[in-house]
Amino acid sequence: MSNGTLLIVSSSPSLFPEIRYMTSTGLAADITPENIAACEPTQWNMDFLTPAQATQLWGTDPKDRRIMSVEGNTLLLNDPPQFLAHYYHFCAELLLGLWSFWVGAAHPNPPPPIHRAIFPHSAGSEWRDGPGFNSYFLRAALPSLTIEVDIDWKDRVEATSHPEVNRAWHFPYLLLADRSAAFRGRLCGSVNQRTASESVDGLIARSKLDLDAIWWRPIKHAVWRFAGVAGMGMASPLNPQILQQSVESFEETDKITITYISRQDTRRRLIPEDHDLLVKELESLVARKNVEIELSKGPNRPARKEWVLNVVRAEQMSRDEQILLGVHGNGLSHLILMPRTRISSVIEIFYPGGFAHDYEWTTHALALKHYVVWNDTYFTDENTPSVDYPEGFQGERIPAYGPTIANLIERHIVRDQF
Repeated sequence: MSNGTLLIVSSSPSLFPEIRYMTSTGLAADITPENIAACEPTQWNMDFLTPAQATQLWGTDPKDRRIMSVEGNTLLLNDPPQFLAHYYHFCAELLLGLWSFWVGAAHPNPPPPIHRAIFPHSAGSEWRDGPGFNSYFLRAALPSLTIEVDIDWKDRVEATSHPEVNRAWHFPYLLLADRSAAFRGRLCGSVNQRTASESVDGLIARSKLDLDAIWWRPIKHAVWRFAGVAGMGMASPLNPQILQQSVESFEETDKITITYISRQDTRRRLIPEDHDLLVKELESLVARKNVEIELSKGPNRPARKEWVLNVVRAEQMSRDEQILLGVHGNGLSHLILMPRTRISSVIEIFYPGGFAHDYEWTTHALALKHYVVWNDTYFTDENTPSVDYPEGFQGERIPAYGPTIANLIERHIVRDQF
């Protein structure tokens, strides 16, 4: 990098994607034609140099070249703060996509450590979300990671901007992520609007990632370990050789845990009476199943798992849920920490007629089951609705018929148990 421009030295630039599919100006997005045009990269954002041009700039003698190597492996996150300060976009989209590319395309298994992350457009407070999930997750998953932000990037730019002295920073291994560039891709731009899809789905199609999301376990297990979960022979980015032994498609748990994330103190929430009925139906379901378990106990009979219900706020994190239930919203991002059992699924409640790909795509990317609920009707993977945001989508009176949801959960669990 010199004077803020990412320079690729290559005698074969045609082997690379077009620059617009790799980077952008890093401006905030507002989807107007003017803004879309303003996000298009110029030669000041990224450019190619031939080896001859590089030699002309920096000479042939390494001792005389004013090129400073930034040792180690680097993530360059060229996104604006607009999306960074959001748990879903930061952890369940940006980090998910980065890790999928790191293990699926950039390196063989086990992958080497990531030493630093650079946020060139974000201040130190601007990549952190309000509840603190982003910093918790990042520090837990990659505890040795160092972070540089906009003022640090400005230092690097200014150090290489002298008009009469050609200086540059050399990054031996750098992975660049850019939200605007991802939206120019076919999958993100036209199919699902998920930036991570360009990496995850693209690599799965090339057989570079497994279909059971084992590739994600080192990150997930590292966060579990940080949170105090013991045992399970967990893989982590610091101990990736365990991942090579983690060949089981499913992760087993001792109980059947249903977690309902309540949004009743936020803007987008259920009709109060529907929330109360839903909790009542879930409590009744769990109590009834546990009575059935007690009655079924006996010699020579296989043990059956206890059912558990957790009704929590989005700010609470857990690794126990196999059924994650809630209104469309940020709390469902916790699905990236769910164990992948035979019954693991996400049940997402929308205002009738509404749908967005956010959590549906992420659920499938991690090889889990997803259901859409419109009041007393639900949809499976086979008949997922089209994207729509009807009036009421963001409202305070989203209907949800508790008996239908409880019946869906029971049928799903019983079907996949036997």
